[in-house]
This record gives sequence, C-alpha cells and structure tokens, in this order.
Amino acid sequence: MEALQRLTPFLFIATRLEPETLQALGAQRFRLLIDLHSGASAQLPLAEEAGLNGLDYHPLPLHGPQLTDSLADALAQELERNGPAVLYGDDAQALATLWALAEAPRYEADALLNRLALAGFDLPQLRPRLQARRTAAIRNGSVPGGPMEYDVVVVGGGAAGCAVTASLLKRAPFLRIAVLEPSEQHYYQPGWTLVGAGMFQQDFTQRPMRRCIPERATWIRQAVRAFDPLANRVLLADGSRLRYRTLAVCTGLELAWGDIEGLEETLGRNGVTSNYAYHLAPYTWQLVRELRQGRALFTQPPIPIKCAGAPQKAMYLSCDWWRREGVLGDIQVDFCSAGTALFSVEAFVPSLMRYVERYGARLNFGETLVAVDGPARRATFRVVDGDGSRLVQRDFDLLHAVPPQRPPESVRTSPLANPEGWLEVDPYTLQHPRFANVFGLGDIIGASNAKTAAAVRKQAPVVAENLLRTLADEAPRARYDGYGACPLTVERGRVVLAEFGYGGRLLPSFPGDPRVPRCSAWALKTRVMPRVYFDLMLKGREWLTASRAEP
Repeated sequence: MEALQRLTPFLFIATRLEPETLQALGAQRFRLLIDLHSGASAQLPLAEEAGLNGLDYHPLPLHGPQLTDSLADALAQELERNGPAVLYGDDAQALATLWALAEAPRYEADALLNRLALAGFDLPQLRPRLQARRTAAIRNGSVPGGPMEYDVVVVGGGAAGCAVTASLLKRAPFLRIAVLEPSEQHYYQPGWTLVGAGMFQQDFTQRPMRRCIPERATWIRQAVRAFDPLANRVLLADGSRLRYRTLAVCTGLELAWGDIEGLEETLGRNGVTSNYAYHLAPYTWQLVRELRQGRALFTQPPIPIKCAGAPQKAMYLSCDWWRREGVLGDIQVDFCSAGTALFSVEAFVPSLMRYVERYGARLNFGETLVAVDGPARRATFRVVDGDGSRLVQRDFDLLHAVPPQRPPESVRTSPLANPEGWLEVDPYTLQHPRFANVFGLGDIIGASNAKTAAAVRKQAPVVAENLLRTLADEAPRARYDGYGACPLTVERGRVVLAEFGYGGRLLPSFPGDPRVPRCSAWALKTRVMPRVYFDLMLKGREWLTASRAEP
C-alpha cells in the first residue's frame, strides 16, 4: 500500500499500481478505480486486473495539462458511484488538485485546502478557483448532494443519539449533523421503574423530541430502512437516500413482544403488565396497589436486554409496598429468569440476596417465558436444567413480563452487524472495525457492557472525540472502559448503586462501599439523575464522563 496516498478515509491517489496493490485495495473493500492517464481507455489489462479484485474500472482520460471545470465535473460524477475510490494518474499533485476542484461545489475552500495539507499538498493558490466553483454552484442551485449530505448522520434520537449530537456540537459547533428519528416524543426510560412503583408521574418521563435534539442539528423525521456503508449513505423509510462523511448508529433495540405467544393480546389487562413500556408502567402501579393476596410473577428474558436490573427492581419495589401494607405474607412472589444468577456482577449478589430473603421471593433460574394465557391468568415457561428442557405452567394474579430484545432489522441485516445482529464495534474506541467512519453507542452496540443510560453518558464523549478525529483523518484515541450503572432500587428510600465496567470490574463514582444500600443513592436515582439526563447529558454538559486516551 506504499504506492498510495490518502486524501480522505475513502479516497486514495496512486501514481503506480502493482498487482499486489490492487489485491490489497480489494481486500480493503475499495470498489472504484478511476484512471486519469491520457489514453486510459486503452488500458484493458489494468481494467481486467481491477475487476478480478472487485474494483470497477472507469477511465477518465486527461487531454493535455489543463485541469478544466468540465473534467472536475466529470470526476465529481464518477465519485458519486458506490464505494471507496482510487484516483490513478501520472502526477499526484494534479490528482489532488482535480479532486479538490471536483469537491469544491460541495465544501468550503478552507476545508478542502486543510484536507490537501494533511495529505502533504500545500496549494493555497488554489483557493480563488475553489471559491469560484463553490459560489457558482450555490448561485445556480446545483450544489451536489445539497441538503441531503452531512458531515455526521446520527441514526436515532434516543438517549444515545441526542447525547452524542450534543457532545459533537459542543466540540465542533459548525458541524453539519442530521439526526434521523421518526418519533415526536422522547422518553426518560430509567424513570419507568419508578412510575411502576408510584414514585414518578408518567408525564415526568416524556418530553417533546424537539426539546431534546440539539437546535443546531437538522432533525429528519424518518427511520432508516437500510445501511449502505460502502457508499457512505443510508436509505430512509420514504425511499430517499442520505449521504454522510461519518455515521453514528444509535438505533437502540427492539422489544420482541410478539416472541411470547399471547403476550401482546393481553398486555395492559388480565393482570399482565411491564415497566418496559411507557403506557404500561402506570398499570403496574395499579396492579401492585390492588393486589392483596395471590401470586405475582416477575420475568427476565435471555440477555442482552436493556437495563438487566430492571426486572428485579420491579419485584423489589412491589414487595416493599406489599410489606409496608402488611400483605406480603399473603402473596407468593416468583422471580423467573432465563439466566443462571441473580445479577451479572457477583460482588452485588449478596446484598441483593438479603432483600430476596427479606421479601420471601422464590428464585427460578433457567426459566424463559414463552406463552401467556391472559384470560386464564396462566404463564408457560421453558425450563432448562440438568434434566434437559421442559414446559412448566404457573398461574398468576400479577405478571410483570419483560420481552426478549433484539437489534432492529435495519442493523441486523446490514453489513454493519456482527454474527448476532448487533452493531459491530471495537469495545474501547466504539469504532466499526471494517468501516472506519462508522461509530456506535447505546443499546445497539455488540459490546459486553450493560445497556443502560449511564453507559451512554460515558460513551457519548468517547464517540464524539473519536469521530472528530476520524473527520480530521486521525486515529481514534479516546477509550471507553465498559462503564455502566444500575441503581438497584431494593426498597423505597434505598438503592444499591452498581457501577461496573468490562469484566465486572467495579467502577464506583462515589466514596464508600458500593454494595451497601444507601439513602444517598436513592436521592441520586430519584432527584439528581433525571436532571443530569435532561439538563446535562442531552445538552453536551459532560458530568463524571472522563475517559482514558491512548498516548
């Protein structure tokens, strides 16, 4: 690859091409070879060799030394084709100059000259011509890409999408950023557990999306249908395409309610509820208040799921209410988890077990909810143990069901996905390992961290720093340590604040033993964190987010 010079992460120039160079280009997923030699159309052996390595060969022969506007326009059209490209010719500076002229209608002259300088081409004399082409394109309305091309496209307007957009604009206020989000409402999902316990009002967890997406970003009210990372573009729900220089994937995950037979038909009635849905959390509180005797089932599906502590938090707060009401002794409580342990980080299990024992809850591990008969108030579980797999039915008066969760189809069927369908990222830089201008954060990424809003708080600055370095043609430096936090609401007034990183390493933000239930952690959960979320994290004000950088 020593024969190549990089102008951008997706465009190289070459003055000689050996067979091994073409092989390396094909291996790196380059898809376009533009030959600017005079008489290039006659170079059939090169065209054949390029084709064997997966590159489309397009001759664009120079006729004389003049780099004309018509030639620059022709190159601009060629660069609209799919995939990273290589410009091939005799004179590297002429190739770099022609590239800048081709891109001039789209970008400011300073941005292009800075890019050329980074590649080793100092061409200040080119400024007047670049400015003239830009001005002419704006005047006649022919700017390529127009409003449908951005420096950064952020897919998703949830916690991750809004936070990373704010962090980017904090660092680079003039970035052209588009946020793709079809929903008109933004939800503070960590608050739904407290809605289900009667501690928060439902409306407290909802705000208009227009108040959450930073004003300097362009909000496009559409979902993404498909990703085309080879062409640096996304396909929108209406069939239009959006081009990007860099991409931040923050789609979140899907709740697969339909994977549990009969569940969707009975949600919100027949004693079946879930704090994983905005409209159902108030029904949880209604059921908890009304239940005086009988059986309550709380379920947890196979991981990964968002906030893996939420299923048991619903159980703890319900049991605490029944204990205070003096009816807990008349209610059989079962926690049915597809997992094999109460919590993924062993250090916190003893503290949680003390509450399980206090509330007299039964722990049923290796059990996955597979069907619900609402009218009969009967749940069916697939039980996996040493004797194999079997189905078990349990009657209930209250069922708090948590659905299985999966990546959205747009991600899991895309070239960006790992074998399990999640967005493939380096766990530390959060950069895609095969598409260097793609980053991810939030619930969609296929890293081993906890899928929580607290994780997003730490991820957003890391992605912002590394994405901006990528735009500047520099290697990522900021590193994410896998931080996630799960405030385990074991009773009203006390929380076990579980903060941990990759490998279950404890990462407490505050002094004291983090395994101890504390009133201060309850105040943090109920009073401080909602304000941190809306007034700091979504505004680019980064609190307790310091990350390690590579030297």
